[in-house]
Amino acid sequence: MLQLDSRTMRAERRALSVSLAHSEADVRAAQALRYKIFGEEMGARLTCREPGLDIDVFDPYCDHLLVRDDETSEVVGTYRILQPSQARKIGTYYSETEFDMTRLQHIRPSMVEVGRSCVHADYRTGATIALLWSGLAEYMAKHGYQYLIGCASISMADGGHQAASIYHTLREKSFSPIEWRVFPRCPLPLDALADTQKADIPPLIKGYMRAGAYVCGDPAWDPDFNTADVFVLLPMSRMNARYAKHFLKAE
Repeated sequence: MLQLDSRTMRAERRALSVSLAHSEADVRAAQALRYKIFGEEMGARLTCREPGLDIDVFDPYCDHLLVRDDETSEVVGTYRILQPSQARKIGTYYSETEFDMTRLQHIRPSMVEVGRSCVHADYRTGATIALLWSGLAEYMAKHGYQYLIGCASISMADGGHQAASIYHTLREKSFSPIEWRVFPRCPLPLDALADTQKADIPPLIKGYMRAGAYVCGDPAWDPDFNTADVFVLLPMSRMNARYAKHFLKAE
């Protein structure tokens, strides 16, 4: 497993640190947080092999990035990271369950997938997000991977109209070149939704876009989570210089 330097940041009088999971107990702590956010807060339909834990077939193949409260040792933020070598072992990326990624075949050897991102409700601050981002950036730099991909979710609590409006904005500002286009397996019915509502882009997606990521096609509908998922791709060579300076430590 790749080693990641631990970093600490103080946020609202809390000292937080980021590192990779180093034990089964660490992974279970991330799975417990995911269950709390996705299952209890969002009401997602999860396949729970163990009560109170969000576990799926991808977890054993992934590295798990954790943000902890240093005072309590509680895991308060997490990201799941799937390296290309591990995607080959399991035979797919998670994103391929939602999108046809045929046009990305040529970059698969350098493509890292992130997902299952969540932050405890009491820690949804810029500092927590910044630590997750710094951990991801360091991971990519240390391993020399060139592309970051993942499904970014938008709530469909209103039936999908806000999701359609957010996607309309993203398409205008951050649509990918045609050679990096993906295609949803279960498309969001955009023609049946109003796409001119005023809607705030979720912080995670806003972070991707500010970093320089592309949205690579129409959204997919995820019925288990009741979200519209957009496929994002961030070439590290395109990463916003301000973000790179902030998140990557000088060697």
